[in-house]
Amino acid sequence: MNILLVDDHAVVRLGYAGLLRSGLPGVVVREAASGEEALARVHEAVPNLVIIGFGLPGISGLETTRRLRRRLPQLRVLFFSQHAELPLVRQALDAGASGYLTKSASPEVMLDAVARILDGHTYIEQDLATQLAYHPTDRRLQGMTQRELEIFLMLARGTPARSIAAQLSISSKTVSNYLTLLKSKLRVSSHAELVHLGIDMGVVRIAG
Repeated sequence: MNILLVDDHAVVRLGYAGLLRSGLPGVVVREAASGEEALARVHEAVPNLVIIGFGLPGISGLETTRRLRRRLPQLRVLFFSQHAELPLVRQALDAGASGYLTKSASPEVMLDAVARILDGHTYIEQDLATQLAYHPTDRRLQGMTQRELEIFLMLARGTPARSIAAQLSISSKTVSNYLTLLKSKLRVSSHAELVHLGIDMGVVRIAG
């Protein structure tokens, strides 16, 4: 069994690679620190499962997943992120992920999720699965394309346009065009209002 663990923090990779090796005897865990490196690793040897997060240097975890799934439609992907906002969970699933966990999940839950996904099932952390069932997407977001929603969430979290462009492999001008389009669709007049709208919708969480 071969698992590719993608995270830009070496300490995080070390900890979870150790957990996977101890909890799943015989597993081979390979690592990547970016989306580009993950694509190269998969090209070298196709894993049984990719565990990946959203925030990666270079192309984002979502874009990496889309590219991997276009190349390998049967590839299993588990998103593992500090973000628990429902639109992000939906985006991960729409991109082709087979599961979603937050980094607050216990080691036992992580191992259970990996085992179930490798068996062909979908696994979403229980609290998130419950919220998905009982909280439909805000109607103001329903008319958005997947790319519009992705950029809206990144802008609402305060991600700079240059970083968005790098993560999605698009130009800064394209990000600016999306910002203009989003302000028109959501009837706001500034980036700051876009952020406040994200908080109001519950797609952006305030620390504290």
